[in-house]
Amino acid sequence: MASNIKELRELSGEELATRRRDLKEELLNLRVQKESGQIENPARIKSARREIARIETLLTEKRAKATAA
Repeated sequence: MASNIKELRELSGEELATRRRDLKEELLNLRVQKESGQIENPARIKSARREIARIETLLTEKRAKATAA
């Protein structure tokens, strides 16, 4: 599910917000799996956190661009 920055830049603000919400929900589920010892891919936690950070950066850029216009 990891996306590169070019793909994320093509999404609208609403799509990015939806994607961020879904990733945060997935991250919560991954943390629960980790605590119960049932996690299959522990590296997914790190990649989900990084993708959330990329999305938040893009949302901040879009907001700054909108206020400057």
